[in-house]
Amino acid sequence: MAARAGTVDQQLIPANAQHRYQVRRRDLPLSCPMPGMYLWNSHPKVYLPIEETGEAKCPYCGAQYVLADDAQG
Repeated sequence: MAARAGTVDQQLIPANAQHRYQVRRRDLPLSCPMPGMYLWNSHPKVYLPIEETGEAKCPYCGAQYVLADDAQG
């Protein structure tokens, strides 16, 4: 049986646990909450335009997202 997102056997992080997240181009398109976060205690998924300015803020939870330089790792 394939693993499902959000099951207890995964290493997920709580949604909206931080107020600032660094993302890379490989994470695009950017959505909040991001993949790898628990969804049961979060808001509806919203896509955030980060490519143009390098920064985005979620209108639901206020989380700040910053696009990292891919050369940084």
